[in-house]
Order: sequence, then structure tokens, then C-alpha cells
Amino acid sequence: MRQVREIMRLSLEAGLSTRVVGERVGIGPTTVRDTLKRFGRAGLVWPVPEAISDAELEQLLYGVPGVKPGRRKVAEPDWPVIARE
Repeated sequence: MRQVREIMRLSLEAGLSTRVVGERVGIGPTTVRDTLKRFGRAGLVWPVPEAISDAELEQLLYGVPGVKPGRRKVAEPDWPVIARE
């Protein structure tokens, strides 16, 4: 599970850089920046209310698990059939 609350706490409360936050949490600085951007786009403010669970917070930032957003609206062709033709 992502450590969104810890990333936000270290970044916003402690004022640490993305590199240092990444080192402490065990992720890359790019992932820290992405999490901060998603947090801002979600319209959330720090501190996040305790009523919001970690799963709900993760869903607000990253969407529904298992659903891949994208531009593809049409199913891919059946490639094995095409290869046999």
C-alpha cells in the first residue's frame, strides 16, 4: 500500500525535499513529486481528516484499482488469428 500520509507529512509538515522524503519512505523522488501533484489535483488539504481511511485516500489520488484509464475504446484484434492468416 502506498504511504501517502507519510509522504504528505514529511513534505508539508517537516518541509523536507522530495529527495529526502523519498529516501525516508523508500521510494524515488519522482514518485514523491507525482504523489504531491495528485494530492493537489484531488483538492485535498493537509492534514487529511482522520475520517478518510488510507484506502479512500489512495482511491482519491490514484482512482479505482484495476481500472486502467486510457484512450483505447475499441478492443484489440485477435492477434493469433491474424498471425495465422
